[in-house]
Order: sequence, then structure tokens, then C-alpha cells
Amino acid sequence: MARIAGREVPNNKAAWIGLTYVYGIGRHSALKIVETAKIEKSKKIGELSEEELNRIREEIDASFKVEGDLRTERSMNIKRLIDIGSYRGLRHKKRLPVRGQRTRTNARSWKGARANAIKKK
Repeated sequence: MARIAGREVPNNKAAWIGLTYVYGIGRHSALKIVETAKIEKSKKIGELSEEELNRIREEIDASFKVEGDLRTERSMNIKRLIDIGSYRGLRHKKRLPVRGQRTRTNARSWKGARANAIKKK
């Protein structure tokens, strides 16, 4: 298994699909990385030479924020919203939907399982 951006990438996947295993790299970004590194996108990760892997690593380091740095940035953005007391921050704090979804019905993944007041036999 090749190690890219601190993450093990499976050898049996195509180069651009394998890159999507790294947090912060989706399909579009993966295609762009493979293209700028001048690697055939259908080539498997296990078939890549060490020099080609290094080109991919350099491209990711130069152009993208991935894994731990990205997770830290996202959590700091949410913490900032909570600290300033914005509406979005309050919604995060209460563990409710943030982007305007209805909560009268639905929102079960946020609110948790229903609390049944009276259980029928």
C-alpha cells in the first residue's frame, strides 16, 4: 500500500480513485492532481513508480489542504461560530440542522431517536 498524505492508499485501485481515499480530495481534485503530475489516470497505484508517487505527493502538498490540517480548520471554523454566538454557531451547539432544514418532522439523525412518552403494549 502506498502512503500518500499520511494515509494508506490501496494498490489495486486506479490512481485517481485511490487518491479519493485521502480526506479532502474528491473525484474532481483527484483527476486534476493526476493530470498535473502527468500520470495516466487508469494506471493502478501499485504500478506507480516511486518518482510518480513523489510527484503526486508534491502536487498535493503544494495545492491542497488535506487530512489533519483540513479537519483542524473545519473544527476551528465551527468553534469560531460557536464562540461569537452566531445563529449557525448556536445550531451547532444544540446539535440541530444548521442550513435551514425543517425540524418539526425529519432531522432524526440530528435529534436522535424519538422519545416515546407512552409506550403501547
